[in-house]
Amino acid sequence: MALNTSSDAPIPVGEVSRLIGGWIDRLGAVWVEGQITQLSRRPGAGVVFLTLRDPSYDISVSVTCYRQVFDAVADVVSEGARVVVLAKPEWYAPRGQLSLRAAEIKPVGVGELLARLEQLKKSLAAEGLFAAERKKPLPFLPQLIGLVCGRASAAERDVLENARHRWPAVRFEVRNVAVQGVHAVPQVVQAVKDLDALDGVDVIIVARGGGSVEDLLPFSDEQLVRAVASCRTPVISAIGHEPDNPLLDHVADLRASTPTDAAKKVVPDVGEEYERVQFLRDRARRSVESLIDREERGLAHALARPSIEDPHRMVDERADHVASLLDRGRRTLGHLLDRADSELSHTHARVVALSPAATLKRGYAVLQTSDGHAVRSPDEVTADESLRARVAEGEFTVRVDVRDRP
Repeated sequence: MALNTSSDAPIPVGEVSRLIGGWIDRLGAVWVEGQITQLSRRPGAGVVFLTLRDPSYDISVSVTCYRQVFDAVADVVSEGARVVVLAKPEWYAPRGQLSLRAAEIKPVGVGELLARLEQLKKSLAAEGLFAAERKKPLPFLPQLIGLVCGRASAAERDVLENARHRWPAVRFEVRNVAVQGVHAVPQVVQAVKDLDALDGVDVIIVARGGGSVEDLLPFSDEQLVRAVASCRTPVISAIGHEPDNPLLDHVADLRASTPTDAAKKVVPDVGEEYERVQFLRDRARRSVESLIDREERGLAHALARPSIEDPHRMVDERADHVASLLDRGRRTLGHLLDRADSELSHTHARVVALSPAATLKRGYAVLQTSDGHAVRSPDEVTADESLRARVAEGEFTVRVDVRDRP
């Protein structure tokens, strides 16, 4: 229950400690799971001291137990082992310390660990964290690679040496962390987050060498899996050897069987790329040369055609025909003109022969009245009427004499 205190009515520290102890005593015994990080078995001492730590978080609690309780599992439990402890919380009032008094300790077996991992795997898969559509493609040639691995580890050496052997210009941003034990999960998670937030990092490799199931447990931790799932940078999992398969392999954008395999997959081989470029250049050259050869043959074939080889030949051949047609046309036109001229001459001769002028030249005359009408009958004129007489060489006036009538 809450205490009624104030600055004028405080309670002593001892009273606070006593009250806390009373509240903790009412908790009763609980089963607690964790990883042993410190173990102290003093010779002759009847009590064993150890520290139990949460594998996923930076939280630990002190545990004490009687020697006979620990001796029951001493052959299978050591520092780093996962255990389940039946313990009662205790409060040490003089120092204000919380600890657990263990009445029973059970090691967590490999089979049980694997069963838990399988259950966690199904749960995360149901959330879609392992879905293929979430996988991000790796860049063809990353400029800066983030590497999370153990300090001076074989995994670090394998990745760096193999990657630089394949592409000497590759650059790395390395984060050395604990890759097993109680500090592994928080350090790996923080390293991944730091590299993901770092500008210029194109891909992240999380690498570790082989180990037992217990050694690789940090890479199946739910906190790490969710941290990798939220990364915007592609992540490669290179944990252990080919048979090892932590949950990180499922959530990562690419799984590498070993750290060496990760180095081969993250950067191309400069020799292979040079050969590929050379092959493509040769192929392009052959294609261009083939095209040029084909066009040259087509051009030669076109130039060999008579119309191209001797372009004036057709004109020359047609010139004789045109000249023949022109000469024929001229002859035909000449004949037509000659015949027309002959017909015109004959017609002119007939016209001249039949014209009044020709008649006048033969001594005839045409009499016309004053109004220009030709006189055809004596009845058309009167006595003493003046008529105009037209002859071949001109005209003159005559007068009608009645005596001339019949």
